[in-house]
Amino acid sequence: MTNTLAAGAVERHLRARRDAGRGLLMPYVTGGITPGWTDYLRAFAAAGADAIEVGLPFSDPTLDGVTIQQASDTALARGASTRRILADLSGMPDLGVPLVVSTYYNLVLHDGPEAFCAALRRAGAGGLIVPDLPVHEADELTDVAAGAGIDLALLASPATPQPRLAEIADRSRGFVYAVSLMGTTGERADLAASAAELTERIRRVSDRPVLLGFGISTPDQAREARRHADGVVVGAAVMRRVLDGAGPDDLRTFLATLRHALDQEYDRPQ
Repeated sequence: MTNTLAAGAVERHLRARRDAGRGLLMPYVTGGITPGWTDYLRAFAAAGADAIEVGLPFSDPTLDGVTIQQASDTALARGASTRRILADLSGMPDLGVPLVVSTYYNLVLHDGPEAFCAALRRAGAGGLIVPDLPVHEADELTDVAAGAGIDLALLASPATPQPRLAEIADRSRGFVYAVSLMGTTGERADLAASAAELTERIRRVSDRPVLLGFGISTPDQAREARRHADGVVVGAAVMRRVLDGAGPDDLRTFLATLRHALDQEYDRPQ
């Protein structure tokens, strides 16, 4: 049985959990990274993930840092492909949380937006992130994704002008992906100072859930991010552990520490 999601289900799911006072956690895994890679998805759900991001590996991941690049190279060397990863997802039971696929626009164009989004839907995915797709070029994919029942989440960065930010927040579906800093993905010692200002600017123009990513690596960073955003995306910190040999149980333990941090009471700036 596959994950069955109606149109807009990712956003409804995240809104409901946010409105109940829950800090949102979306961990990332590169599809095909290990022979039994879908076991990580089960571990993520067991650790309290609210959504799960599945990366389709691409040979030139321009917005990703060393860790995710290495994960992509490893998966591709194992023979991972869009078709095989989506087939693996199709064979999974319902995890109880939405799956959000992320990849670069070249892979969308390879099959064409209609075929690509239809394949995501058949695999049980409910959301899509295309980090190299700017909002002013997103018309076609936005419409096609919506027609297939896929929430296309758009990215906003600290350098995004306010008028463009309002457009991104309006056209994004599922959530707004707030990029905490200018640069690539990767673990960092501290949460970027630009994160607070960016999330505040998004909140001026939208009530859509805001997830903060790029550099969320520790419980303290997750706790600080929760003061500003509705939740966090955790990618490089997860994939570094996978590349170092961590199994699903190890990742469940790590994510449980982030879940605990997000569940603690916090004071959001007024």
